[in-house]
Amino acid sequence: MALRDKHGRPLVAVTGMGTVTSLGQGKEDTWAALTAGKSGIRRISRFPMEGLRTTIAGTIDSIEVEPFCAPMLSERLAMLAAEEAIGQAGLSSDDFPGALFIAVPPVEMEWPQREALAKASAETGEVTYKDLLRAAATGRFKPWHDLFIFGTVADRVADRFGTRGSPISLSTACSSGATAIQLGVEAIRRGEAEAALCIGTDGSVNPESLIRFSLLSALSTQNEVPEGASKPFSKNRDGFVMGEGGAALVLENAETAKARGARILGYVLGCGEKGDGFHRTRSSPDGMPAITAIREALADAGLEPDDIGYINAHGTSTPENDKMEAMSCTAVFGERMGGLPISSNKSMIGHTLTAAGAVEAVMSLLTLANGRIPPTINYAVPDPTIPLDVVPNVARDATVDFVLSNSFGFGGQNTCLVFGSEPK
Repeated sequence: MALRDKHGRPLVAVTGMGTVTSLGQGKEDTWAALTAGKSGIRRISRFPMEGLRTTIAGTIDSIEVEPFCAPMLSERLAMLAAEEAIGQAGLSSDDFPGALFIAVPPVEMEWPQREALAKASAETGEVTYKDLLRAAATGRFKPWHDLFIFGTVADRVADRFGTRGSPISLSTACSSGATAIQLGVEAIRRGEAEAALCIGTDGSVNPESLIRFSLLSALSTQNEVPEGASKPFSKNRDGFVMGEGGAALVLENAETAKARGARILGYVLGCGEKGDGFHRTRSSPDGMPAITAIREALADAGLEPDDIGYINAHGTSTPENDKMEAMSCTAVFGERMGGLPISSNKSMIGHTLTAAGAVEAVMSLLTLANGRIPPTINYAVPDPTIPLDVVPNVARDATVDFVLSNSFGFGGQNTCLVFGSEPK
């Protein structure tokens, strides 16, 4: 087999994968639960829920960090996923032979920290900016310094695993995890790196995030049965459910991987990206940015639409996204969409936001390896305006050679990836 793709570039092989989700720690536990149709979505117990419209999420409650905040939990999830991926790849755990590309959530001080700072700044009366500066100057809050600076998680992950060069942090909304993989692929293709550690991580289930997404009317409010709330492509869907998770992929130049005797788990064959400046949260009504991202991913992989055997959908369970994704896929695949399997992992783990593209990349590769397509659970009332072959409720055995994984983010960030068990 040639170790170059149809464009003459180095083939990019996946030699290690790791993940942590609300379904379990490690890709084996997550995969077993996912293909069994289990849900990791539950009632939130880590903070008071009074007054909140949404009280459910795919939280990871088995991992404790101190102080508890999104940067700390995101960092821990990234570390665990990377340890698993690097271990599977058989590479050094502290001298990684390549670059780090990590997708992390936007970082800002959260309410518990804000309240503590405000309390320390003034016992009574209105708290001014000068009061906050005075409190910060006491040094009492110095341990927080590295928690709320964008890039710190990347620095710590890079230090832990000894990656080469400056670590790259990125945040492209819900496509971030896929973008991290795309950057790793491009670095290897250009010959800038022989390997790349690509991570997506997000531990952002907190009151402020819930409130913000609720104000956008983006979250499901079907709290009564948490595991039944996320229902992509169903007529009775009403919004996404937040989830937490982390995933890591070790990418290598296929020639380098073969030379060292590494087991190749699959290939990242194509990447497509298209920005959409239509609106901060809504998708372009004609779907052209998403359509273009899909087409670019196929062209980059040197494949035709008929080559794709399964679509790992972005599938958020919001009324608009699911409709847009169905329209975009139909524009590319045409009548095949009536028999081309598509499913959404988010029906079980929720929307892991910054981590989603990386988590779903791992699940796409496991689909190739195991010949088993995870279902979309809670699919009991199909939306008649979305005539897709949604794998309903129960996993489906199928031989799949190529998978398309879609990631469409707020602000028009669209990234699509094509994975294959072997290049065509």
